[in-house]
This record gives sequence, structure tokens and C-alpha cells, in this order.
Amino acid sequence: MSGLVLPSAADTHALGIRLAAQLRPGDLVVLTGPLGAGKTVIAQGVGAGLAVSGRVVSPTFVIARVHRGGRLPLVHVDAYRLGSLAEVDDLDLDVDVEESVTIVEWGAGLVEQLTDEHLEIELTRLVDSDERRAELRAYGPSWTDRVERLAETAD
Repeated sequence: MSGLVLPSAADTHALGIRLAAQLRPGDLVVLTGPLGAGKTVIAQGVGAGLAVSGRVVSPTFVIARVHRGGRLPLVHVDAYRLGSLAEVDDLDLDVDVEESVTIVEWGAGLVEQLTDEHLEIELTRLVDSDERRAELRAYGPSWTDRVERLAETAD
């Protein structure tokens, strides 16, 4: 586990850009934290780092969006209103997740079994501040080294 202090929303976005440089086809990133913690900001940073087409916005009302045109396709999911892995499967995304990066907001406890390995980023936001804290948890050996590299680039 690695913890990072993100003094501003711009720093949170920059974490997403740095994360994009570490992403590989088939990767799953699960973003957790309360409303306003920066989950979508990280996804936007990943989209910028992958150079996908179009704006990356919260998929709250459509549940999932696929962004193409970059180094890797980005599947951005908001699982807030989903209650089970079966509902995630029912999304029937029009992209091969083995060739994409999948980021799931509010996905803890729902999507981890989609892959053998994943990264979980738990975000918290300090009261009356733009400062956020990110706890990065690697699940699987390929993520362990990448999380260490992310922490190193944050210094």
C-alpha cells in the first residue's frame, strides 16, 4: 500500500496522467471514496494520459462510457447504482476489456473478480480543503512494481 498527498485537484489529475503511463491492456482500476473525493478527476487524468478522444466526464447517468482514439481504449464505469457483478456484466460493453483499460468508480466489492489483478485507489478529501489523500493498493504482482513507480514519480 502506498499513500499520496494530493494538495489540489490539479495534483489529483496529474496522478491520473502518471497512472496512464503505467497502464496496460486488460488493467482494472477501482476508485473508491466519498462524493467529491476526486474519482472522476483521476479518470480524466487517465484519459488525458492515454490521449483518448472526447471529454472524460462522470458516467453516473449512463453507467459506462467507452473512450477510444488513444494509446488504449478507456472504459469508464460508475457502479454507484449497480448492486452486483451480474449487473456489471449486463452492461455488455462494446469493447474487448482484455484490450482496454477499465476504470470503475464506486466499484469496490463488485468488480474485483473481473481480472486476476487490479489496482484500488481509495480517495479521501480533507474537510474545507482541496487536499486529497490517495491510498494505492496493489492486488497482484504486476501492480506492486507499478504502484512503487507511481509513488516514486509523485516525489
